[in-house]
This record gives sequence, C-alpha cells and structure tokens, in this order.
Amino acid sequence: MKKKWIIVSLLFLIILSLGVLIFYFRKEYIKVKVNNSSPLFIYKNNLADKIENNLHKIKKLLDEFELQTNITITAVGDCTIGYDDAFGYTNSFNHEYDKNGVDYFFGGVKNIFEKDDITVVNLESTFTNSNEKREKKFNFKAPTSYVEILNRGDIEVVNLANNHSHDYGDVGYQDTLDTLNSADVNYFGNSDYYIYEKNDIKIGFAGIFCIGYRCTKLVDKAITNLKSYDVDAIVLSIHWGIEYDYQQSSIQEYVGRYAIEQGADLIVGHHPHVLQGIEKYKGKYIVYSLANFSFGGNKNPADKDTMIFQIRFTFKDGNIVDDTIKIYPASVSSTSKRNDYRPTLLTGVDATRVLEKIQRYSTGINLDETFK
Repeated sequence: MKKKWIIVSLLFLIILSLGVLIFYFRKEYIKVKVNNSSPLFIYKNNLADKIENNLHKIKKLLDEFELQTNITITAVGDCTIGYDDAFGYTNSFNHEYDKNGVDYFFGGVKNIFEKDDITVVNLESTFTNSNEKREKKFNFKAPTSYVEILNRGDIEVVNLANNHSHDYGDVGYQDTLDTLNSADVNYFGNSDYYIYEKNDIKIGFAGIFCIGYRCTKLVDKAITNLKSYDVDAIVLSIHWGIEYDYQQSSIQEYVGRYAIEQGADLIVGHHPHVLQGIEKYKGKYIVYSLANFSFGGNKNPADKDTMIFQIRFTFKDGNIVDDTIKIYPASVSSTSKRNDYRPTLLTGVDATRVLEKIQRYSTGINLDETFK
C-alpha cells in the first residue's frame, strides 16, 4: 500500500511539473507569434507539444494504475500454540515461551508476514483456562495470554475449522473466540466467515472441516454464503486428507476441483502434517497440504519440512486479472535435533530438496519458477 502511494505521488509531481512547463512554453508561443516567429519559437513549440503528449501518456498510465489493486496473501499450515500437558513441560512449546518470550516463535519469518496484506494460519489449538478435556488422543491448549504470539508475529487471521478447535469442548471453543476478539485477531471457520477489504476489493475466507468424506455440501454452503457478501474472490481453508501421506488423496482432489468449479479462487489445505502437492486447476491453485508450522503438538517430528505459500492477486474492475505465487521452503524448527517451534527458512540444497518433494506430487506448475 505504501509503495503504491509513493508511485502515485511521484506521478502527480511529474504531471504538475509538466503542466507548469506547458503553461510557460505555450505562453511564450503566443508572445513570439505576435512579434513574428523565430527559430527559438519553433524549438519551444515542439517541446511543448512533446510535453503535452507525454502528459497524456502519464495520465493514461495513472488511470490504469488506479484501476488495479494488488493483494498479497500468505498462508502457512498447522500452528499449535501451546501443547498437550500429557507431553511434559520440558522442551514443550510453553517451556520455549518461558525461556524466549512472545516474539520468539515467528521471529524468523515475520519479515515475510509483515510485507503482505494478510497472513493466515490454521490454528490447531485452543486459548482457554478450562481443564475439561474432551475424550480424545490429544488435547491442545494455551493460556489466553499466548494470543499475543499471533499479533507479534504479524498474523492477521486464523482458521478454526479443524479437529482440535474443540479439544476443551464448547467452553474451550468459546474461550478461544473471546480471546481472539479481545486481541483483534480475525478468524473464520465452521459457521464464521471473514471478509478482507482493500480499495473496494473484497476477499472472502471460509474454513471447512473435511476429513474422511466428500464435503461438497459444506463447500456449497461456504461459497454461497461468501457470494452473498458480494466478494470479488473466495479463499477456502480446508482441513482434510490422511495424516503423514505425501500424496494427496482422491477425496482431496475431488473436493478441491469441485470447489474451484463452484467459484473458489484459492484453496489451502492442512491436517496431514507433511507437505503434499500443489495443483493448478482451471487456472486456480489448490495447495493440498501446507504441513506443520509453529507446531506445539510434537516435540520432535520426524519430518520437519514445511513451506510458506504466498500469492499476489491483481484485480481490475473487480476481476482477478493475474496471480503470481511464491514458495518459501522452510523447517518447523531452527534446529534439526528437536522441535524448537521457531519456523526457519531453508536455503541451498535443503530448499531444493523441499521444492522437489512438493513438485513430485504437483501438477500444472513448475516450482523452480516460484522460488527466487
């Protein structure tokens, strides 16, 4: 946004300067013509014409620039803020918080997040002080004060449609909503939607919990509801797939392609805890699994590979006229020995390895072109 206004200001100053020059030379043209023309008069008249022609070109460029709006969205995978207390405190997410503070967790990637328009994560935990766990294998929670990790990490919105948002029942879920609201962190998922607006362009976000079945009815509901808000683009965040499978399932492919056909413009997926492929289908992107990110759900996952997916939409007259993606290969941890819950960008052979892993199950795109 700041860059845009710098460009607009420079163009305005150029137009103003050219206008002054035209006024000066046109005035000189009249004066010399009355007193008979001269070589000097001819030179100035030509210069004025050239200035005026360039002025029209600049005005046209400015008009086209003003009609276009760029919106950059950054998406990452499962973020478990906190942990399951059955894991033990030592080397847990909470232990790292107590040692390193609130800025620690997203400090290695914040420089990417703060340059976009919106950063979205899958929040796979709860903010609650409740001790009433649901009967399930893992129950994740964090003190409500930990919500500041999201703000300090420059994360604007979270998805709540997943299998851990109700780990502490309806009470824990409501506590999470209240905590996010009090911290001004936006959210969507289940029956909640989020609308991001910039320069009269609106992008709608919906979250869908879709594990083990074809949730086309939920897709229909989400897209219908978002269209009722007169949005210009639709982003679906879908919790789906099979844990630790690198190949996206046939159900994921079916649902993802169906969602695109119904009007979704981007789909980002999570739940498998490992990276899966990216498909470009009918000109739209389906990111099947973003893997873990800052993940308090495992002290030392065997596969620490992850990515930051970024897309820049260009809108003109309310329509998407271009989209450009960029992939940042990363690790969930700044150390390979264990999980320290601090996502870190990869470089060199490690970055290449991660890109090749994603490319293996991708169709319609060349990831080498997205990593620079």
